[in-house]
This record gives sequence, structure tokens and C-alpha cells, in this order.
Amino acid sequence: MSNIYDSANQIEREIRELTEFKALQEAYSNVKANEEAHALFKDFQNLQIQLQEKQMQGQEFSDEDAQKAQEMAMKIQGEEVINQLMEKEQAFSLIVNDLNRIIMTPVRELYED
Repeated sequence: MSNIYDSANQIEREIRELTEFKALQEAYSNVKANEEAHALFKDFQNLQIQLQEKQMQGQEFSDEDAQKAQEMAMKIQGEEVINQLMEKEQAFSLIVNDLNRIIMTPVRELYED
């Protein structure tokens, strides 16, 4: 029987070879090459983290939070390299979601009674 961690490490290596991951890498390189877009993307990530932390703590989003999110969304939409990155991230996320579904099959089956 193989070690489950060996299997996980093999999957990690295979993920790095996926076309979708390589496309994501290239898209992020394009964002990093554009100083303005990269700074905007980092601001976007920070805002996401702040909002997620509030949500996890059970706090409501303020009007100021909503306004910041809306303003950030407008800025992001204007940056083609960020839009391309998000498109590639979405395609890669489909693979991750599929892997998660497969890995969690035994747990789902366990509770199917």
C-alpha cells in the first residue's frame, strides 16, 4: 500500500505540469510585469482577506466595506491583465474542485445512509 502523502506529493508535482497551471503562472507573470496592475492586484487581495476575516468573525460588512469592494471591482475590470489572470485562475479552480470532490468521495459515501 502506498503512503498517502507520497500520493499527495505526486499530485502536487503533476499540478505544476498542467496546462491550466502553466497558463495561470504566465498570467500572473504578466500582472507582475505591469507595476500598476500588480499593485492593484495586491490591494485587491488585501481587501479580500480583510472581508473574509470579518466574515469569519461574524461581523457585518459596513457601507464603507461595500463601497471599497465596488470601487475595487471597477478598477479591476479596467485592467485586462488582471482579468486574464482571474480567467486562468477560474479554469484552474475547476481542476482543484474536481480533485477535492474525488478525494472527499469516501467521506460522502460514509454519510450516505
